[in-house]
Amino acid sequence: MGSNTNELLVYSKEVGPRLSYIVKVLFHDRARITTSKAILWAHEGARINYSTEKIETVFQIIPHGLLTEQGIREQSVTCSQWKDLPVFFQTNGELPFDLFAAAFYLVSRYEEYLPNEPDQYGRYAHTSSLAYREGFLRLPLVNCWLQHFEEALQARFGSSLKVCVSKFRFLPTYDIDIAYAYRHQPLWNNLLGFFRDLLQGKMEKVIERGNVYSGRQKDPFDVFGWLDELHAKHKLTPAYFFLTIIKRGLYDKNLLSNSRGLQRLYRRLAAVYVTGIHPSWQSGTEEELLVSEKQTLEGIVGHKIFVSRFHYLRFHLPHSYRRLIATGMTDDHSMAYGAANGFRASYASPYRWYDLEKEEITHLVIHPFCFMEATAFFEQGYTAEEAGHEMQYFHDAVQKVNGEFITLFHNHFLTEQPEWVAWRNMYEDFLEKNFKN
Repeated sequence: MGSNTNELLVYSKEVGPRLSYIVKVLFHDRARITTSKAILWAHEGARINYSTEKIETVFQIIPHGLLTEQGIREQSVTCSQWKDLPVFFQTNGELPFDLFAAAFYLVSRYEEYLPNEPDQYGRYAHTSSLAYREGFLRLPLVNCWLQHFEEALQARFGSSLKVCVSKFRFLPTYDIDIAYAYRHQPLWNNLLGFFRDLLQGKMEKVIERGNVYSGRQKDPFDVFGWLDELHAKHKLTPAYFFLTIIKRGLYDKNLLSNSRGLQRLYRRLAAVYVTGIHPSWQSGTEEELLVSEKQTLEGIVGHKIFVSRFHYLRFHLPHSYRRLIATGMTDDHSMAYGAANGFRASYASPYRWYDLEKEEITHLVIHPFCFMEATAFFEQGYTAEEAGHEMQYFHDAVQKVNGEFITLFHNHFLTEQPEWVAWRNMYEDFLEKNFKN
């Protein structure tokens, strides 16, 4: 077999699924693994020795041991610094840590399989994570490691070597939890809301509801035309995630899926944009609901649905992702925390999910995101201005590592209502600053 000088060759004495997986995640098709020293010596490009044996002229990363283990157990993790970045699984190779094992630990979400105390919604709590405890939740740490690793390889094998070949991409996404505030709501619901607002002295809501219900004013949550204009102006291709509920519940407050008004909206957006399902809260415990909701949404929009994001980001590994795979999903956008913005997997690039219990590389592609406006407002207590600064920080951090920057907004945060207009303006200003054509 001929040697490709642009290909990174990784030598290891044994190749298991964990090593194969993380090399694929980090380098895509620009690297391969061999157990043959003859192939290693014949290779004319960059070479990595992933073993404890010293091999002259080959860049060495000494294994920590995680990638050859089987099963899941508590790991001893102590952080130190390298290139002003936190690192762990320290070894004595030419890197001071096992990059492959550390990246695997973070990207696979190894720690989420260990015993932990869930948050109030039953989710893995960000406060349990290594990234939070060690202060790197706001960093796409694995991408940062890769950039410095590339520099180290270039110093050894020549400046033309490229292992980080991704390009920066921005993907705006929207969860439609409540499509309309008043419009298309049942008459009894609007009457109850009218008297509730009246008794609470919310006269602006009373007037707003009456104007919408009589047709004199557009529903305040109907910002979809405005978003169309923004996307067209800045040449953006968004993704929408539709809460498609068959029965309403405490956390599932959208119009029922048989609402004709809701169906018209979903069909219109799905005809133009990437469309995903937003599985209801109830589907997390009533498992047959996920299949029913997916089939219902497919019937509404007229095509298959392959993309998902869990409502309230309520999912558990590995069970929730296995359910997505079983229903034919190919992509998930849930990899973030609901109570703190940042990088849950310490990674800002799409990657395939690894089922740690089965030690199996799956075809489900994970798209991590790092900013949700509802988290900034409800959990972090930010003003619109503060949230705008945070979103800009994350944009710059992801752009620096040529990652995929994904934001999450809800239509009801982008209205012209007095309490939300600052958030609408903040989002518009952010797009104008960063994506002006």
